[in-house]
Amino acid sequence: MIWNIDPVFFSLPDFIGGRQIRYYGVLYAVALMGAYLLWQWQIMRKGRTQEQAERFLTIAVAAVLVGARVGHCLFYNPSYFLAHPFEIIKFWEGGLASHGATITLILTLVYYARTENMTIRETFDRFAIGVSWAASIIRLGNLMNSEIVGRKTESMFGTKFPLYERSLWGSCRDCASGVVETCVETARGCVDLTQVPFRHPSQVYEFIMGMIIFVTLIIVDRVMGQEKRPLGLLGGLFLTMYFTGRFIVEYFKEYQALTADQSAFTMGQYLSIPFILIGLSMVASAIIKGEPTPTDESSQAVTE
Repeated sequence: MIWNIDPVFFSLPDFIGGRQIRYYGVLYAVALMGAYLLWQWQIMRKGRTQEQAERFLTIAVAAVLVGARVGHCLFYNPSYFLAHPFEIIKFWEGGLASHGATITLILTLVYYARTENMTIRETFDRFAIGVSWAASIIRLGNLMNSEIVGRKTESMFGTKFPLYERSLWGSCRDCASGVVETCVETARGCVDLTQVPFRHPSQVYEFIMGMIIFVTLIIVDRVMGQEKRPLGLLGGLFLTMYFTGRFIVEYFKEYQALTADQSAFTMGQYLSIPFILIGLSMVASAIIKGEPTPTDESSQAVTE
């Protein structure tokens, strides 16, 4: 398969700025809005108000953007961004890390739990379904941007990403002939397709993984009695399943920081391990204790 989608969805008219609207931005908005609606459903099902759900929205969006951007800069290219700190704020130029977003979201959930008189585990549970949706949809945005591609492969899933192979741009002389088998016009240049390697479509792998987790959490929520489910179960399942999946997919993704010559694991795998352990401990605690989700708004937040 050849993936040669122009990442620009449409451009605004010149008289209102002429800015480009990318698929990635649209899908990021869909991811955040879907996550919020799922969060609102969980919060209001508890008997709380829409205003309480909305109070989380602004700080959560800020946490995702700031955490994802800072995480990418510090985890994957710290020397460059520490030397050029003003580049960190240019999040619109690309470079967002889910591990960074996870850290800031956890801190935001802890803050929200304490201000809204909820337990920390309950907030994790109520947010798990929404964040699994968002994590999945954002990978479609990566696919539309031809970014976060997989390693080279000869497998049946191999996909060519001409837009990703920047070093090959402009190398084809026969684009005007329209011979698609030989070359292709990308959004930024001409590429000789015979020089473009097949790669794992790792964005698709992560999208499928996210959807499986999303559906699984919906089913577990229903089977375990919804508001009667063990406290901490959904949050623990999300952390365990998502970051275990991330750990596995890293074997197919192109190296972003540490390579096989430098380390046994990639940076993404090292960053996933703590979240897997936290998730497993939450699941074990939920199953062993069997503590039900609080059912009244008078329950007080506790340190967990």
